[in-house]
Amino acid sequence: MTKVFSGNHNKKALPMIYYTNNFIDQNRRTEMTKRIIPCLDTTFDEQGKAVVVKGIEFEDLKYAGDPVELAKRYDAQGADELVFLDISASVDRRATMISMVEQIAEQVSIPLCVGGGIKSIADFEKVFDAGADKVGANTAAVKNPELIKEAAAKFGNRIVVAIDCKRKLEDAEDKTQVQLEDGKSAWYDVVIYGGREYTGIDAIMWAKEVQALGAAEILLTSKDRDGTTDGYDIPITKAIAEAVDIPVIASGGVGNMEHIYDGFVNGAADACLAASIFHYGTYTVGEIKDYLKGKGLTL
Repeated sequence: MTKVFSGNHNKKALPMIYYTNNFIDQNRRTEMTKRIIPCLDTTFDEQGKAVVVKGIEFEDLKYAGDPVELAKRYDAQGADELVFLDISASVDRRATMISMVEQIAEQVSIPLCVGGGIKSIADFEKVFDAGADKVGANTAAVKNPELIKEAAAKFGNRIVVAIDCKRKLEDAEDKTQVQLEDGKSAWYDVVIYGGREYTGIDAIMWAKEVQALGAAEILLTSKDRDGTTDGYDIPITKAIAEAVDIPVIASGGVGNMEHIYDGFVNGAADACLAASIFHYGTYTVGEIKDYLKGKGLTL
């Protein structure tokens, strides 16, 4: 077996994940410690300044802080990783905020994953060169799945695919039906361009495909839960975690510490990502970790 996720020279080592024939060893995955990951959803404000924002279901964005200052805060609080998402890059058809990635990478010692506006191998290279440890793609992966295969071949197991999805309460024979909390069923439609465009692609089938293409990890966000503080979308998180062997990061909807515990235990997530509860000071990373350790989880 080959050890991967080695990290760059100025960072702490990334989580050690072991692959056999390009897929994660399920026993090793089970043994992995759970990770807490703050997320910096970043865009430009009216003055052209990069700012962290938070909305509900990808809309009604409100200011949440300065990207570099928040990154430093979460590093100091003991976050396991940090995700920086340039959420308007794909919609605006522009490049990722490379200078902001460089500034954040210089200030933190934890692994940094960057996404938003990645369209080509050259884009991956630029972001890695700016200091990212992992780079993710969403819209471009859907538009050109071979990009993931090419990126995985070139950069190894440092490629993340972000999957944003939305519940569809309709019966479709060619879609994977997931039982919801109320006993009803739905399939999950992959959405791109910051949730603005529906693709008609089954999220579970897409997760299996990106694994086959060589993605090392999936960042899964339910648009239905994003920013609601109602908790993760457990049905789709669990369904995708059980459908693939690569790690799944749960995202979207955290409002309290119990929601993160639920994401790990009932959603079978390998890592839990949150934003507003950290940005607005509801909890620190340390408080979340203490709570989870008290519930018996290994972090």
